[in-house]
Order: sequence, then structure tokens, then C-alpha cells
Amino acid sequence: MKKQEIELLSPAGSYEGFEAAIGAGADAVYVGGPDFGARAYAQNFTQEELIRAIRTAHIHGRKLYLTVNTLLKNREIKEKLFDSLKPLYEAGLDAVIVQDLGVFQFIRRNFPKMHIHASTQMAVTGPEGMKFLEEQGAARVVAARELSLEELAAMHRKSSIEIEAFVHGALCYSFSGQCLMSSILGGRSGNRGRCAQPCRLPYQVRKGEDRRFQKKEELCPLSLKDICTLDILPEIIDAGVISLKIEGRMKQPGYTAGVTGMYRKYLDILSRDREGYRVTEEDRRYILDIFNRGGSCTGYYKQHNGPSMMAFSNEKKTGGVSTELKKCREKITGSLILYPESPAILQISCRDKQVVVSDGEVQFAKEHPMSEERIRKQMEKLGNTEFEWEELDIQMDGNIFVPVKLLNELRRNALAELEEELCVPMYRKAENKPKFSQSFDASGQNKEIPPMFVSCETMKQAETAWSHEEVRGLYLPYSVMEQAIGREIQNQKELYLALPYITREQAPEHFFETAGEWIEKGMKGFLVRNLESYGMLRALGLERYTVLDATMYTWNNEAVDFWEKQKILKNTVPLELKEAEMRHRNNQHSELIVYGYIPLMQSAQCVRRNLSSCDMQEGSMVLKDRYEKEFTAVCVCHPWKTGTTGKKERCYNIIYNSLPYGLLKEAKQVAALGMQSLRISLTMENAEETEKILDEFLGVYYHNRIPAERNFTKGHFKRGAE
Repeated sequence: MKKQEIELLSPAGSYEGFEAAIGAGADAVYVGGPDFGARAYAQNFTQEELIRAIRTAHIHGRKLYLTVNTLLKNREIKEKLFDSLKPLYEAGLDAVIVQDLGVFQFIRRNFPKMHIHASTQMAVTGPEGMKFLEEQGAARVVAARELSLEELAAMHRKSSIEIEAFVHGALCYSFSGQCLMSSILGGRSGNRGRCAQPCRLPYQVRKGEDRRFQKKEELCPLSLKDICTLDILPEIIDAGVISLKIEGRMKQPGYTAGVTGMYRKYLDILSRDREGYRVTEEDRRYILDIFNRGGSCTGYYKQHNGPSMMAFSNEKKTGGVSTELKKCREKITGSLILYPESPAILQISCRDKQVVVSDGEVQFAKEHPMSEERIRKQMEKLGNTEFEWEELDIQMDGNIFVPVKLLNELRRNALAELEEELCVPMYRKAENKPKFSQSFDASGQNKEIPPMFVSCETMKQAETAWSHEEVRGLYLPYSVMEQAIGREIQNQKELYLALPYITREQAPEHFFETAGEWIEKGMKGFLVRNLESYGMLRALGLERYTVLDATMYTWNNEAVDFWEKQKILKNTVPLELKEAEMRHRNNQHSELIVYGYIPLMQSAQCVRRNLSSCDMQEGSMVLKDRYEKEFTAVCVCHPWKTGTTGKKERCYNIIYNSLPYGLLKEAKQVAALGMQSLRISLTMENAEETEKILDEFLGVYYHNRIPAERNFTKGHFKRGAE
């Protein structure tokens, strides 16, 4: 295994952090610019610093990646994205890390030679989603942090594109990109790089069936330990991971240098002596002393979840480690030729590049000839450049005089030309104006109240919903759909099979075979909530039956257009857009949720298991925050909802908001948005609550009934996300 085969990728929140990463041995560095990065509160880079960092990285044979991993609004794509990326693209930026598929499409169209890395914010959890992104032109996938070594290996076997995975740093409690907690509770969206980290706060906890909360002082049930994988690096690499990513753009340069240096050390050891690879206790202590939260863990690589991964506190610990920040300098060799009545000539080589410059004229010395020692001393003054002499050969006549100014200019010009030679192979040319996808005129859209659909979790909810003639169709889990098809409800309503929020590994045996039979009997399609589910449908030739849920983000018209090119049935408007933003969005083939408990988090962790015990019975826990608001964490023990699956499934939790989202009084504003359809999303409601909700919303939307006073949150419909 050669060093170059495996990339050590380090974070930098500032230019000093970038230099610290390069100096400590990073092969590549990922940074955020002034716009669109998922760490809006890091110092980040100015445009000038980004171009400087691109040049510096290439001088040292390293790479620079830019985070463009937030969800963008139409105006941002229209007015900012092209101008922001064009100078970086032309300077040779190595790759962009992207979450938004609209941004993905825009970059592919306007900057065709740019490598695109699919961000961990895309929540890629399996081989089919990865293969889909490969087909769209992704060069790399940053895997979801929750994946096991076996899952990564399966992805590597089925797709040829690179896999990047986190090996050190903070772990999010939610699947990245699937957390709306900070956004809904405080308006600071994690999908916009502004997460306020509500997962690190204390909560009281009780089982869903209990009435009393456990009184544990300052218990942080959603706060995970940091990840440290030094001990299992060989296994991660064996699973097919090509880029080892350190988290921490919000950290100081000393952290970056210390952690990067330690991983560099062990990657180099691994390249020399795989059989003898082991981590010393001294180095384990050192890396924990740099920074930790209640110790560390090896993440999800070898376990699905559990209390051993939890910090249960928000205490950040350091051991007073002092890390030296090293300046990286590239070794150069040179030859200086100085003979009277001839130009001064300097040839410099670095790696496979060579430059030759000449300037002025060397003179005969009238009185005091310059010594080789004096000339060498002057030429070795490389100051704060990126270079250091490995060898400098000086060929000269013994009776010469050369002005010091001439030597300085010769050195500066040669180094400038060498820098250019090292960087120029990466230069590219972009068009002068951006190209956008076909735009749609929202003013020409339908302004009538569109038809209503209902998503259900239980049979009782479904029976109540399909008894209402105003309901056009239903989204149902497998076990409920089975009964609905048995009763031939598809002849009365449009039926769609709801797939898991998180899809990992294969579907249960005969799942899609049966679904295909239901399609033949009249089922209309599938409610798709993640890329892996969509990829599975695509592999089976069923992708044209797709309805995208709100978790498949279509914030902007580029994203809408991306999915329309895949010929899906319709998309669902993301829950973080406000009304004014929806008015500027193409809604012709979109569905708007008008009621439902918003999923704040989807997590591979389980609150019940971590604080109590696991009974595989799909129960719930309730979290109470400092403002006395209560959030239900539902245990999804059997994601495929077949009613017959065993303990092998990759379970997850969904944490729902304390209040339901409801646009009961906003029927006229909703009608003006020109949606294709609306949705009532039922989750935890019993039959009585279901009937009341349906009666109120259908009465207001279709029968001009005056809306009742209800304690609903409007989510982002009015305020929008930062």
C-alpha cells in the first residue's frame, strides 16, 4: 500500500488552519468560503484566501476541496453561485463538496471539469444511492457516518467511485442532512450551516407509556462521544475507504495540526508494516488530551448504536496539549551560473518541474570580488515562501561582482515562475455567463385548492382517511397497504407505498416483488424518502413511480428540474421554505404538507435502548427540554413495516416536534402557491384525533368552513430558515 493511495483529509476553518493541516501532513484540506459552507460560524476563507490556498496546496502536491454543502434558495443560485465558483474553478480548485442536487446539476453544467463529492449531508447509506450519484457524475461519496464496515465494503464492491468516510471528530446524533431540530426550534438551520446544536443540551426523559420523567441532573441523552479510529484504520481502508476525513472546521489550528499529525504517523506506519500495526497507549492519551467529549468511541463502524457511544454530557475536555504548528516547505534544487559579462542564470527544479530565469549582467569585480559564501547566503534567503533548498550548486568565476538587488530579483522571479509551473496544469477556463435550467413561470400555475392526500402509519388512520371522499389518495406502510389492496381500496383512492425514512441493506425478501404486483393491481407508486430507496427502485425499473418526500430536498428550481429529468411523479416541498420562497419556486409538480408532526431528527441511535432497554416493540420515549416542551422519540424497530421482519433490520429513531405543524388558517395563501397536491401527514394520532384533524382541514380547504382555534406551529411557512 502506497501513501498516495489513501488520502488523509483535514479540516480548516481559517487560512492558519489550512497551513497547520498541510504542515502536519494532510494530503488534502477541505475549507469553507464566504458562501454556502455548512459551518457558517467558522472564520472561513475570503475569496482571495481561497485562491491563495489553492495555489499553495498545488505547490505542495496537495488538494483543496471547497464545501458548497448547504441547501440553496433560487435567488442564491441565480445571483451568487456562478460568480462565487468561477475564479476558484479557473484557479484549479480540486473539488466541491455538495449536498443540494440542484447545485450538483448547476456545477456539472457550468463547470464540467470540476470534481463533485456528494456530501455526507446527502445521507448516502448504501450501494444503490451511490451508483445513482455515480451515474449523475459524482467523483466521490462522503458516506453517512452511521454505516458499518460491512456496508461500506458492499458500497465499494458495487460502485467504482471513491468513498470518503469520517475517522475522527464530532458525531451528529441525527443522520447528517436529516436534522431539522435547530432549524424548527430556533430558526438556525443545519442545512444552511447554522446548527445551534440542541442535541448537546440536557433533557428529562420518560418512556412513552410512563407519566413521570427520570430526574437526572444535566443528562444529555442526545450527546455523542467524539469518534477516534486510530485502532481500526486498517479495517476502514480494507472496507474500500479511499479518503480518511477528520472533522473539525470549527476547531483551532492546534487541534488540526495535532490530530492530522497523529493520523499521518499511523498511516505511514501502516504503509510500512501492516502486520505490526498497533497504537500505543501514549498516543491514545495524547489524541484524547487534544480534545474529547467523555472519552471517545470508534463510531458506527463496528456497532449499530448503544450507550457506550454516548457522552450523556456536554463537557468538553482537553489535557493542555501544546501542538507545534509546522510550516510546510517544498524541497527545491538549483543551479546558479555567474560569469562576467553574461547574464546571471538561475535554474530551479521541484518534483518534475523546472524553470530557468536570467537577469542583468555579471560584472568583473573592480576591488572586492564576491565570495561564494556571500552569494549562497543571499540566495538561501527564502523567507516565508513555500520552498527550502535541498541543494544549490553555484558555478562562478572567482573575480565577479553581482548586485544584491539582482540576486534577490533573480531568486524571486525564479520562485514565482516555479510556483506558476506547479499550478498551471490545474488551470481551467469557464464560460463568462452561467447557464440555468429551464425556468417556469409560477404566475401561470393553477390557483385552485389542489387535491388532498394523507400519509398514515396505522390501519386505523388509513380507514378513517379513506372514508372521506375529499381525500384523493393515501401513502401507506407495507402492512397497511397489504390490507388496503386486499380490500381493493386502490379502486377508490390513489395508493402509494411509503418506504423507510432510512434505508440500509436489502429490503425483506419478496418486498419489491409484491410491490410490483400491487402496481399491476392499481397501486400508483412509492413515497421515497432517501437516495438509497430511489436507487433500489431504479435498479428494478420502478423509478418512474416515485413521489419524493420532503426529506429529498428540492429547495430550488434547479433541484426540481434535476428530479423532473428523472421523470418522477412529483416532489414534496421542503419544510424549511417560507411562503415567499415557495412563490418563486416551480410548484407545478409539487405537494405541500399542510399538517403533521415534523420529524426533527432521524437517528441510528435509540433513546430507549441507551437509557432503558430494547424490546423491539416500536415503543417511544419522551424528551422534555428546559422550556418544558415535550418531544416524542419513536422507535422504528422494523423500518420496512412488513410485520414479519426479525432482529436483523437496521432500526432508527424519529424525534418529532412537540407541536404539530398546521396551515389551517392559510388555505387562501396555500391555494395561491399553485401546488399539484396537498398532504396531511399522520404519525402518532389515534383514530379520534385523526377524524378531528381530517374533519377540520377538509372542511376549511374544501367547504369554506371557518377554521377553529388550534395550537399549531407554522414552522417556517412565515419566518423561513436562516
